[in-house]
Amino acid sequence: MSHPCFALSKLSCATLCLLAGVAGAQTAQQVVKPPKTVLWMDVSTGGMAGMPEMDLPGMGGLMGGLMGGMGRGNPDARASNKSYYGTARTFHLSPPRIVDVALWNSLKPGVEAAQRIPAGMQMGDALPLLPVQEERVVETSPERGPREMGDYQQPKGRLLFYWGCSATVKPGQPRIVDLSKLGSESAQSFASAFAGRFAPDRGAKVRQGYDVFPNERDQRGLPKGASLVGEHRVTGDGVPESFHFTLGAAQDVMPAIELQSRGTLKDSVALSWIPVTNAKGYFLNAMGAQGDDMVFWSSSETPDTGFGLFDFLSNADIAKWTKEKVLLDSGATDCAVPQGIFQPGDSAGSRRGRSEGGAMLRIIAYGGEHGFVHPPRPTDPKVPWEQEWSVRLRVKSQTMAMLGQDMDGADEGQGRRGRGMARPQQPNTAQGGNEPPAEKSDSTSAIPNPFNAIKGLFGR
Repeated sequence: MSHPCFALSKLSCATLCLLAGVAGAQTAQQVVKPPKTVLWMDVSTGGMAGMPEMDLPGMGGLMGGLMGGMGRGNPDARASNKSYYGTARTFHLSPPRIVDVALWNSLKPGVEAAQRIPAGMQMGDALPLLPVQEERVVETSPERGPREMGDYQQPKGRLLFYWGCSATVKPGQPRIVDLSKLGSESAQSFASAFAGRFAPDRGAKVRQGYDVFPNERDQRGLPKGASLVGEHRVTGDGVPESFHFTLGAAQDVMPAIELQSRGTLKDSVALSWIPVTNAKGYFLNAMGAQGDDMVFWSSSETPDTGFGLFDFLSNADIAKWTKEKVLLDSGATDCAVPQGIFQPGDSAGSRRGRSEGGAMLRIIAYGGEHGFVHPPRPTDPKVPWEQEWSVRLRVKSQTMAMLGQDMDGADEGQGRRGRGMARPQQPNTAQGGNEPPAEKSDSTSAIPNPFNAIKGLFGR
């Protein structure tokens, strides 16, 4: 009997040989055993553009609950004793620099440990890593009866979405969702309007058995001028003796963003910033109220509000979304908000006491992720890679500002370059530079509260 290959074409025979080779390569795949001890470090720089630093106890999540901490639970329904770790993920003002550390040691979980730190961090010899306490949750019952049908109010106004760095509104904009006509189709439009890119959470899933910093013993933020550069060593009962790693300048705390702004709300607002050290990309968005309407804008060249982007991003996501022109690249230093999209005007909403215009701007600089694993991967694929420990470090910097206020960068009190704080567009010199003008300017009406405006769109 002839060999089976003789009955096949040369191409078919070659294909069989190739598949056999692939199968052989798969059998030789290296065995990887994940680490039993893992450390996460989240490092974030925050603040308000043009304002001096604030480092006030108890204010760590001030803006996190408003803009960056959505989805963390309803504070009116539950109160928890676990309130120290996790602020680095939020949009924070105080402390201005935060380091969150979480340790999972499966060899001996829930036992106090310590992270020995370099002198440049200016926080002593070590950070205490304390076990997460069992969350004590108190359910609260509001002293009011069930909402009556008559309390419901049909949502009012519209949602207007703009995007792209441009001095003028680009063709095809804005996208509009009319809340007064909510139905099955408009509800879908509402959902799609807010839909956008969202990075899966790659941070620590902190629960009982983890050790964390900050904690009930130590809630300090990073001091001004603090640096992570140098050797870090994790110690504690059950922690591998080999657990030490060195951070370099590329993994250091990112400086605050020195944002500059020019232009009134009637004009295109020109935004610029000094390149942020170690930034791999940038993203900006703004939101504001005009009577019953809410206006949203982002720096993305494609329609994306960016609500899912104000967080730590992986290097792969940064590269991908920069290529898709959702994020500005690392060399970006300016962006323009289209003319007049946040311009105040007379409306029934303003006569009812709502905001007449204005917008809150946010900008984030992504420092990406940095990973360390010990021991290094064996070059021989036949040798299993038995990891002892690993580290994931994530870094970002962010700031916020009111659009329509000229700013010359950061305040000198922040230890950065800058020539002064934000100043009103049209100060009343007769009353002194620090006094409000006697009459409201069209472009400098009272600073709006976009969050109250959002609630106002949906009734009570």
